[in-house]
Formats: sequence, C-alpha cells, structure tokens
Amino acid sequence: MAKKYYTVWEGYQIGVFSSWEECKKSVSGYPTAKYKSFPTREAAQKALNDNYWSYVGKKTDKQHPTVPTLGDNPPYDTHSIAVDAACSGNPGTMHYRAVDLSTGAIYFSQGPFAKATNNIGEFLAIVHALAQLALSQDSRTIYSDSKIAISWVKQKKCKTKLPKEAANEKVFELIARAEKWLHTHSYRNPILKWETQLWGEIPADYGNKG
Repeated sequence: MAKKYYTVWEGYQIGVFSSWEECKKSVSGYPTAKYKSFPTREAAQKALNDNYWSYVGKKTDKQHPTVPTLGDNPPYDTHSIAVDAACSGNPGTMHYRAVDLSTGAIYFSQGPFAKATNNIGEFLAIVHALAQLALSQDSRTIYSDSKIAISWVKQKKCKTKLPKEAANEKVFELIARAEKWLHTHSYRNPILKWETQLWGEIPADYGNKG
C-alpha cells in the first residue's frame, strides 16, 4: 500500500506524522480533533501551514482519500463498535475484525479463511459483534460500511452465491452458526451504515493504517 502522511491541526500534539498509529495517538479521544491524510510529506507539511477548513471534505488526490475527520462534534456514536473485512481476491483469503471506537482497541480479529468473499466477512463480523456484545448485555451500536452485509443480517440469511467446496468448508460452518444465532437470539443493538464519504474509512478498515 502507498505511504501516507497525516497532518494534525488539532490534537494532543499537532504536526505531520508518518504513520496512522502515530497520528491516532494524537487524535484518538480528542474532542475537537482535526486531521487528514496526504500522499507526500511535502503536501502534509503545506497543509499544516494552511487553514484546516480549506481541506475539509476534499480528497488529497484520487488514490488517497481522507482519513476520518471528527470535527467539533463526531457525527457518529463514538461509544460503539466498528467492523470490517478484507479479502485478497474474490473469492480469496478473508479476514474480519471489530474495533471499539471508544478506545481504539481491537475488539476481536478472525482469520485467515480461504476461498471467501468480503461480503461474507462483513456479515460474519456483524454477527460476531452481536454475539460478543450479547454476552455482557451490551446494546452499543455496530457500524459496518457494507449495505449488503447489513441487509443479510436483518434478513437473518447470508445470501452469498459463493460455491461451497472443501477449501471453504470452515467459512460455511461459520455462516451456518451465524444464521442459527440470528434465528435463536434477539438483540437491541442498532446496526448502522458507516458513511465513508462523510467520515472517511471505517476505523476497523484493514487498509487505512499504512
């Protein structure tokens, strides 16, 4: 993945950071954090010397969208869970995970699973989060950037067209388990679409840290 640099206009420490982890330490939990990613250090340094509002809602270039910008009031519930999946190929090797938005910590991480798809991973991630939260009667919101996966969860059915074969037997076992859980449990957790165009990549994203 291409290198990114992060400009922080408001945070625990302002400046230009060469990794998402460094940037995150400065902005995570900061109530009025203002920050954005850039493709080069020069562009990030120039932005630091400019007005933050000149960059709000704009892409630094076609290949490098913004990272999440909280602004003065986060437009999403920060006391919530974000889930995401990654798949190298379609089908391909799939991983999925969840991040606790209140702390930035990994809530759970699963994979690799062979011969799966991204939508399957998103579906499993949402149900996994529902089941995990149910253990402690936690009704926090779950965010996903997959409309398809959200609709599958609401229908209690993973409507994938992926053929079942020996290589992905484990994946289909997980799907069956997830569908059974949805049919035998109730939950109060809102499952909402993460608005990538407005808020940047979902914090559980596998690609926004490089």
